[in-house]
Amino acid sequence: MEVPGVISFISAFFTVLYIVLVLAFIRGWHKLKIFSADAAPGSTSVSVIVAARNEEQNIADTIEDLLMQDYDGRAEVIIIDDHSTDQTAAIVSSYAEQGVKLISLNENQALNSYKKKAIQTAIARSESRLIITTDADCRMGPHWLRTIVQFYERSGCKMISSPVAYHQERNWFETAQSLEFLYLIGLGASTIGNNKPSTCNGANLAYERDAFHEVGGFKGIDDLASGDDELLLHKMAVRYPGKIGFLKNPDAVVYTTAKETLGQFIQQRRRWASKSTRYKDKSIIALGVCIWLFNLSILVNAAAGLFYPVLLQTALCQLVAKMIIEACFLWDVTGFMKRRKLLAVLPLLNVLHILYMVYIGIAGNSGKYNWKGRMVK
Repeated sequence: MEVPGVISFISAFFTVLYIVLVLAFIRGWHKLKIFSADAAPGSTSVSVIVAARNEEQNIADTIEDLLMQDYDGRAEVIIIDDHSTDQTAAIVSSYAEQGVKLISLNENQALNSYKKKAIQTAIARSESRLIITTDADCRMGPHWLRTIVQFYERSGCKMISSPVAYHQERNWFETAQSLEFLYLIGLGASTIGNNKPSTCNGANLAYERDAFHEVGGFKGIDDLASGDDELLLHKMAVRYPGKIGFLKNPDAVVYTTAKETLGQFIQQRRRWASKSTRYKDKSIIALGVCIWLFNLSILVNAAAGLFYPVLLQTALCQLVAKMIIEACFLWDVTGFMKRRKLLAVLPLLNVLHILYMVYIGIAGNSGKYNWKGRMVK
């Protein structure tokens, strides 16, 4: 068989495999039922934990949203100031009379994972049954906390992943990020729906305090800057199979904003991708590798098409197949988020996504990156 034939055969294999994977995502998403919350009072004690570093522009809005929650059970808000050099700590302190607790990290020795240290410190000072983490630049509606607690009390889950979405897009770059981010959130939700949890987002994550201690907390993953969400999810899934849930309810959505610049976006995604070096579940690793190889094959075919025109046709067929199957998946996810208008940027996003996936697959697993003004790995 000639070179073009071999490459086309391999490409066809990865394309079919990718289509099958996305069909599995669609199946997992539909297995998740919309959760219906009500006005019933909750009885679970809750600690909402927010790690913050240099967030003077955002932290007040986040605290205001947390104080406006309509949950009538026992709940506390704990903000951990991670060595901020701006007015973050002072702003948090101004809410002390409203019950907001401030913890300041005082680590003299350099760490690679300040966020895990912050969360772990807050959990150690909490006696609540349920821990909920979010970020210092997030916004949420007044029913957010009540909805999470009701789902926890009815489902019996040990860990609950809830939706996160970007909002307030100002240009096409941020709009494309919003659609790409919904793909990631949908992917994580669908794997939970298929009882094969792979990803989640720490901006909207809940878990039992006792379960956190039962799995050893962040022990074994505390040397990595990222992973306070996904790597903890994997530990929980092993210890409590079938007890990981995804809360599919619009009131449970937490909102944040996309990155303003390409540099910030790349640094963020490198941080997220760096967690893959510590995955222990081979099926999750295989999932990521298959997606990466599929995108790589499109690039290879596009480049080889300069010498073998038939491979350029193969690349175009792959791109069309990718766009169609992803549109089917995103139609459901964007519908749930009431953001179907984002699909208008899907053709552009598909092309850029291929380049991004191949690059991040390499860069995210090598070297250091900048996070909150620190170089970490």
